[in-house]
Amino acid sequence: MAKNLYVGNLSYSVNDEILNELFSQYGKVDSARAITDRETGRSKGFGFVEMANDDEAQAAIDALNGKEHMGRVLTVNEAKPREPRQGGFRPRRDREDRRPRTEE
Repeated sequence: MAKNLYVGNLSYSVNDEILNELFSQYGKVDSARAITDRETGRSKGFGFVEMANDDEAQAAIDALNGKEHMGRVLTVNEAKPREPRQGGFRPRRDREDRRPRTEE
């Protein structure tokens, strides 16, 4: 079963390719993604790596967590499942529904 890993405290110059190369030393990497800012395209300093094999993923965690890469000490652990997002959209209520009318 595939295991998704969180990689934190990455150098801002790290891209998907560098992340893939770093983790492929420990096993088969299904995907590697350095998270970037939508507006600037600059790395946010963290990413996710999906590895095909649990044992290989654990080997990568053991080898890389707390190790220095490109001048920064990495945080590598199993990623937490993504929580469902709460949408920001609320339908507008009609004006009459907002306040109860009082009859005199």
